[in-house]
Amino acid sequence: MTEILKPTKENIEKSAKLILNDEIVAIPTETVYGLGANGLSDIAVSKIFKAKNRPQDNPLILHISDYEMMDELVCELNDDIKEFLNYFWPGPLTVVMKKKDIIPETVSCGLDTVAIRMPKHEIAIDFIKECGVPIAAPSANISGKPSPTTAEDVFTDMNGKISIILDGGLCNIGIESTVLDLTKKPYTILRPGLYTREDFLKYEDEILIDDAIVSENTIPKSPGQKYKHYAPKAKVIVISTIDRIKSSKEIEKILRENKDLKIGIFKFDETSLDVENENILSLGSVSDLKEMSKILFKGLRIFDSKNVDLIIVEGCNEDGLGFSIMNRLKKSASGNIKYID
Repeated sequence: MTEILKPTKENIEKSAKLILNDEIVAIPTETVYGLGANGLSDIAVSKIFKAKNRPQDNPLILHISDYEMMDELVCELNDDIKEFLNYFWPGPLTVVMKKKDIIPETVSCGLDTVAIRMPKHEIAIDFIKECGVPIAAPSANISGKPSPTTAEDVFTDMNGKISIILDGGLCNIGIESTVLDLTKKPYTILRPGLYTREDFLKYEDEILIDDAIVSENTIPKSPGQKYKHYAPKAKVIVISTIDRIKSSKEIEKILRENKDLKIGIFKFDETSLDVENENILSLGSVSDLKEMSKILFKGLRIFDSKNVDLIIVEGCNEDGLGFSIMNRLKKSASGNIKYID
């Protein structure tokens, strides 16, 4: 039986001992909960892949507490890169750099690079410091399902597979970190997240976006982009329009056409519906995409717990953070998007 523990000093020390004995522990971060293991141990990392049923060619992100730890893992950590990173770290940014030989093949999946992140979360940082090793920590869910943003969500997927979940409450951001390739300039976004191209352009003259993010015909280079991801059990339809009245009409039309199905509706507060449905959740205001980001995966999991057959989700503008949110929604819906002018 998996324990959910408060992140007290005693419980963090207890969890760190498990890590140093090649066990895995779920930890909170500001993005989503991570399934943590000693990132320098093949044995420990292999347990992550087994617990998640994760494809063996999907690299892991190593979480660090400081630059000293990072310097042991990557090549060419120079002052220019540190200056750039200081604008975003600690925070929801993962960077890809050339790796040193200390990185196990199980982490990098045969690549000559490694992904590194310094989280902005007190519990996560205290945990990494107590362990004294970089922590490999992909999202703490069964691969393909929505990422967990609460300890209870982790428990649903990992009960009996791991010993401890450290409970840090609801994650503040709710979607995974932006992944940025620093191996050559111009830097390239491999996975969108809270930090956007516009954020990076404040400090760099040019930032590229990996073709795989915008094209289904290109093989992705980043975790979370290569395989089916973020998908609940139910079918998902995304309604994408800036016109709330047109969105309301489309949702009501889908409801009429599927009267025999149990349907969940995930909508903005500004969208009014003339329907009777007990399975309606709020995405917050259309003007507050940070709130939408925070509750998106949690909402999809709530609908799963209600055993709905179909989930209708309102999409958002694909600018800034909206680009990252729609990236997740498109994968949740397997591309089933209805665009309305």
